[in-house]
Amino acid sequence: MSNISGTIKSIRDIMWQDTGLNGDAQRIEQLGWMLFLKIFSDKDLELELLDDSYTSPIPKEYHWVREKGNWAGDDEGITGDELLEFVDRKLFPALRNINISTGNRRALIVREVFEGNNNYMKSGINIRKVLNKLNEIDFNVAKDRHAFGELYEGILKELQSAGKSGEFYTPRAITQFITDILDPKIGEKILDPACGTGGYLTCAIEHLKAQANSVEERQSIAENVRGWEYKPLPFLLATTNLILHDIEVPNIRFGDALDQPLSNFTEKDRVHVILANPPFGGIVANGNESNFPQNYRTKESADLFLILMIHLLKTNGRAGIVLPDGSLTGEGVKQRVRERLLRECNLHTIIRLPNSVFQPYATVATNLLFFEKKDIHSLPFSGSAEQAGAEGFATQEIWYYEHRLPEGQKSYSKTKTIQAKEFDPIKAWWNNRTESDVCWKVDIQTIIDRNFDLDIKNPVKQEETHEYSSAELMQLLQASFAKSQDLLGQLKGAVVNN
Repeated sequence: MSNISGTIKSIRDIMWQDTGLNGDAQRIEQLGWMLFLKIFSDKDLELELLDDSYTSPIPKEYHWVREKGNWAGDDEGITGDELLEFVDRKLFPALRNINISTGNRRALIVREVFEGNNNYMKSGINIRKVLNKLNEIDFNVAKDRHAFGELYEGILKELQSAGKSGEFYTPRAITQFITDILDPKIGEKILDPACGTGGYLTCAIEHLKAQANSVEERQSIAENVRGWEYKPLPFLLATTNLILHDIEVPNIRFGDALDQPLSNFTEKDRVHVILANPPFGGIVANGNESNFPQNYRTKESADLFLILMIHLLKTNGRAGIVLPDGSLTGEGVKQRVRERLLRECNLHTIIRLPNSVFQPYATVATNLLFFEKKDIHSLPFSGSAEQAGAEGFATQEIWYYEHRLPEGQKSYSKTKTIQAKEFDPIKAWWNNRTESDVCWKVDIQTIIDRNFDLDIKNPVKQEETHEYSSAELMQLLQASFAKSQDLLGQLKGAVVNN
């Protein structure tokens, strides 16, 4: 891994020198499409060796490497302005318009990746240097591929601090915990309708690989693990991520999960397992809220995704998802969404996470919700709780577990992220539940009486108080005086100008 690590570091150093790249998100996108094409092309060569009838969907002229003189694979190939013009004027247009009339799924993936992403580098010489560095990695060698896969996770993790792109990455400790708890099985259909960079999907794939005992079972994994993603960068990164996890043709749809009427999803679309961190805090675009029944229309993406996921689960299907505190409380549509969740599904567990899990992208408090779909479609959703009674709900009680920060740690940060081992106490408690200072249960009647408000704090937790030292009090006072002086100066300036 040390050689591959050094190669990636060298590539980053080259990219820092290019004037066309600004910010981590752009550098990751640039590296993303180049990695995708290299990995895809390496896999094409392998498939051609294994199957005489296989033909790469990428035209020969644009393939990474075929013969001496090829644009990418030849270290002494074209460079400078000639290479830059080739990439911008020939490569991208050709791959964006690649022939998909044959129904070749690999061709469709290439087109979707290049339709939504761009070449930002402005120096053909720098592009040549990056290509040559990538040529040092052979993704058909299992050792290289797996070593790079570990590094790739680190690259994706950097998105968490890359501005708005942080929304596409869920900490690995959370994706792994949810996967372990849901325990997907070979043959089950598994979905992440907002898959981001593919963290949940790759956890599910590795979980299923450990169960596979035949070629047929391994092939079923690629067919049954599916994702949807509507933004080009995470779609590119997720596709590459799955290929690195030995999925030849990733089953990821490029499109918005909310862009069609709920009624379009029928029984054939339903799945056994949903793992997801749906977008929250966002405003639904393109009037997509009109695709949902009038009673549940809202601009809040997290609420619409929750309705969608309830609808997409098969009877007895199970889900583990991330939701912010804002989805656990509120009136109007939010209340009706929660009521439907409790009526149709057994919401058996809510893990309350500290505010800082998703820092610096988001500082809101989040929760992990685990629920199972039940066969109660005949129950009304619009009647009052008093009319239906507590027996009209699939949920009869909810267990809450307050996940606390490690001892001595005040918050999570870029260097101190949430770790998988922190979930070990919850795993030990899961099948042998007892109430304690960090876990408690609430019956459905209490929830009904609260108008389905699920934002229930730990009933035994003592409010923390902080006693300030003399030095801390002086610092606070000093800061207050400084702020007052600054405001006074602004007021004086305003008076003089007037």
